[in-house]
Amino acid sequence: MTNLIASLAEISDRYDAVFCDLWGCLHNGRTPFPAAVAALRAFREKGGQVVLLTNSPRPRSSVQAQLGGLGVPEDIWDDIVSSGDASQYALLSGAVGQRVHHIGAPKDEVFFTDLPGDAPDPAPITRVPLADAEGVVVTGLRDDQTETPDDYRATLLLMKAQGLPMLCANPDLIVDLGETRLYCAGALAQAYEAMGGTALYYGKPHPPVYDLARRRLSARTGRDDHAILAIGDGINTDVQGGIGEGIDTLFVTGGIAAHEFGPDPARPDPARLTAWLQEQRLSPTYAIPFLG
Repeated sequence: MTNLIASLAEISDRYDAVFCDLWGCLHNGRTPFPAAVAALRAFREKGGQVVLLTNSPRPRSSVQAQLGGLGVPEDIWDDIVSSGDASQYALLSGAVGQRVHHIGAPKDEVFFTDLPGDAPDPAPITRVPLADAEGVVVTGLRDDQTETPDDYRATLLLMKAQGLPMLCANPDLIVDLGETRLYCAGALAQAYEAMGGTALYYGKPHPPVYDLARRRLSARTGRDDHAILAIGDGINTDVQGGIGEGIDTLFVTGGIAAHEFGPDPARPDPARLTAWLQEQRLSPTYAIPFLG
């Protein structure tokens, strides 16, 4: 049974670390949410560790720069772990071969340039045209402001004909930029799998990104027995991933699924929430309208 709460402070004493999603929980792609900033700051001031766990396809340093540009203060988090980080380790391990084709926006070029220095014996990676590729790395749509997955149907069919595996660096399907809904790399991976193609995932809800987050958390604290709370608005990423990891989850109802719970995102209808969660066959430990 999911417990609907009003603030993180109600339950924060039960945890010494949180894995907190970014888009939809801490910011909307344009500005940070003041209540979420205050909640995470209060958690840290009580001694808690805050790991920002995001499905961004870009590495930690790029995510940090983006947060700074949005005005998110650095005193509310201890570390950042991204799907891009985990996907880079997979790429350098040869998960989709050494000759790869990239699908994504120019802003995602950092995925190939800002590489982790601790990857064991990284494979040399060469970027090539699709016809010469052993695999494809998808960080997102080339122009998510105007394109949809339908624009990539011919490309995906060609990939399928060549038997190319896809490394999906962001499992999210959609994200809301202010009031605008945009498609993410996960939407292309979903379309590719529907054609019978193979897509590999390393972000939420899949284990590699959680393994990386736990390792970094343990490196900071010198222990590995943390009571962790996963926070997010993605039922099939944040919540499903947390449940799969055996950790408690806090579902933010006012994010991408807000329309499911009534006309006022600040006051989700408990009956509609319960029915919707039953349809999803997932039961977060807690739910909250907005992180605060």
